[in-house]
Amino acid sequence: MPTEMFTTVLVANRGEIACRVIGTLRRLGIRSVAIHAGPAEGADAGSRHVREADVAVSLGGEAGARAYLDVEAVVAAAVATGAEAIHPGYGFLSENPELAHACERAGIVFVGPPAGAIEAMADKVAGKRIVAGRGVPVLPGTLDDGLDDDALVAAADDVGFPLLVKPVAGGGGKGMVVVRSADELPAALASARRVATSAFGDDGLLLERLVERPRHVEVQVLADTRGAVVHLGERECTLQRRHQKIIEEAPSPVVDAATRDRLGAAACEVARSVGYVGVGTVEFLVPADAPDDFAFIEMNTRLQVEHPVTEMVTGLDLVEAQLRVAAGEPLWFTQDDVRITGHAIEARVYAESPARGFLPSVGRVDVFDDAGVGAGPEAFPLRLDAGVASGDEVSGDYDPMLAKAVAHGADRDQALARLDGLLARTAVLGVETNVGFLRDLLADPDVRAGKLDTGLVDRFTTDLSEGGAGGQPPGPDSSWVVAALLDLGGPTTRSSGTADPWVADGWRLNAPRASRPVALRDPAGDVHDLAVTGHRGDAVVVRDGGTPVRAGLRPAGGPAHRWLLTELSGRGAGMPRPDSDNWRAPELSERGAGMPRPDSDSSRVETVAAVRVGDTVWVARAGRTTRFTVLGRAARAALRRSERATTGDPDAPAAGPTEIRAQMPGTVTATHAAGPVEAGAAVVVVEAMKMEHPLTAPAAGTLRLVVHPGDQVRLDQVVAVVEPEGAS
Repeated sequence: MPTEMFTTVLVANRGEIACRVIGTLRRLGIRSVAIHAGPAEGADAGSRHVREADVAVSLGGEAGARAYLDVEAVVAAAVATGAEAIHPGYGFLSENPELAHACERAGIVFVGPPAGAIEAMADKVAGKRIVAGRGVPVLPGTLDDGLDDDALVAAADDVGFPLLVKPVAGGGGKGMVVVRSADELPAALASARRVATSAFGDDGLLLERLVERPRHVEVQVLADTRGAVVHLGERECTLQRRHQKIIEEAPSPVVDAATRDRLGAAACEVARSVGYVGVGTVEFLVPADAPDDFAFIEMNTRLQVEHPVTEMVTGLDLVEAQLRVAAGEPLWFTQDDVRITGHAIEARVYAESPARGFLPSVGRVDVFDDAGVGAGPEAFPLRLDAGVASGDEVSGDYDPMLAKAVAHGADRDQALARLDGLLARTAVLGVETNVGFLRDLLADPDVRAGKLDTGLVDRFTTDLSEGGAGGQPPGPDSSWVVAALLDLGGPTTRSSGTADPWVADGWRLNAPRASRPVALRDPAGDVHDLAVTGHRGDAVVVRDGGTPVRAGLRPAGGPAHRWLLTELSGRGAGMPRPDSDNWRAPELSERGAGMPRPDSDSSRVETVAAVRVGDTVWVARAGRTTRFTVLGRAARAALRRSERATTGDPDAPAAGPTEIRAQMPGTVTATHAAGPVEAGAAVVVVEAMKMEHPLTAPAAGTLRLVVHPGDQVRLDQVVAVVEPEGAS
């Protein structure tokens, strides 16, 4: 074991956590080595973590997560670059004992616990037996490996109902089944075994008493090679969607000082029971109504995604702590030295679409605006750890987490307010994200009051879907106004500084200004016809013949995607409807001078982020992003023909062809045969984020394919066309 700090460390990961580890290595003056999948000129080779490292090594083969799971290739890369240690990050090989063994054989330090500790805690049944023997509270349940169905049925009465059937291996909620009576148990066991075999290659099951309305509380531990163990307080990780944490905080709002001491002591005993070394997390289940009655769930033998909240309240850099312990340094502080100061909350930003059932979103990140907030432990009180930057590609081959937004406050209320503000200022254009959903969740009364349980997010999501679209900023939604104005030219001036009279804004001699038609398709697929009069800096916009809106869009300064949207209060400010007898488009005395000053009482001003890429416009307001497709005249005319034909009017012209568009970027895996097709038939199947998404024919007719299996498609790309029956 080395006695001095390493000079070169290979980071066996990618994305946000690789960037996080590389940041600490840079601060400590340690040479960093990144790895990537595929060839040196491939997409993964241009990832942010590769750009930020001192050295990068290709693992060879095809791009994808499988390359990062190749133990031999990872260790070979470390040997080739002279790395003295390998940091696994989280996910991939971080809890694979084979990497720890391979490092030992190669004379390389594994920045993590001994292989024996990983193996002991990987088996949930064995882990519970070990810690129960050390006096750590565990939930009532089976503690034997390999029980068949008859033995599990016999043990169920002692465990008590309701209970939970869980696979011995794996995690993430896969294979878990809630059973409320003995009659339900046989079918639940059969189902859980099928899932466990498919997902983990191990059909072993255990039974565990079900805790209704539980909270998920975990304790951070740190241990050195000399047997010293300390805990760094607890984290509340109860807010989960489909067993995936999305918001975490430290400390827990329901854990008092006495319970914290008991939780910490139990967690330290868990670490000692397996000879743990390094940073680890001990997870406990806590009844919502009795937080002092906790029970051990499992130990994660790695750094956790949510470690930044612990760093913020303790002032420690946990990656640095991992490196120092791995280098053989004894702990440099005692339990009495640990201080929990203030409150910190983290929200995970995922590339996914809440409006479409949280379907994954992949594609090019045209803009990643971090609002000037830094990353890593030195960023305080706001922090944004990200794995992407503007221009990067989000692939379906990897985890969809883009970034983690973290905020610290003197108390929980201040931390919540700061985190909400950070999310509101964060803009991601080019892929859909869950940022708006996170803001809605943080505003939920139960979340703000700290009344949490693991079912809260699922209930909240159901309420949102039943109550409408949700996720919109307070006040009128002006995203469509921004999209329309972005399509216009702005006011220009001569070199003398006077307004240029030749800029196109619809001016006509002795006649009202002419409006410009703009057709926008919104994320729901609805098409809106807009009439825009004026120029980008000062215009009147009418959507679908509705109330006119007077607005202007001007550069906000700084990055080109930032704009100032000025909008007259009253959504038209008393202007008559465009179909009334006295309607006239407003005459602008000077270009840009028609709008009131941004600080006047009659206007509303906000900063927005917006870009147009091809025929797609992305608009971000208050952290919520909307995608519009600009339709050309031919496309809009075809849609009008189709709409007229579906009214049932026998005199209407025959419907034109109907375009089928990709709902997300991905790879075409299957197509229907060209020719006759029935309504509802799957015509193209697109795979994204390891999920297949069929696109169906809206009506019977003749199918014409635009793509073929193996093609890459972008969001909203036309993939097929259906000519309706009877069309000539």
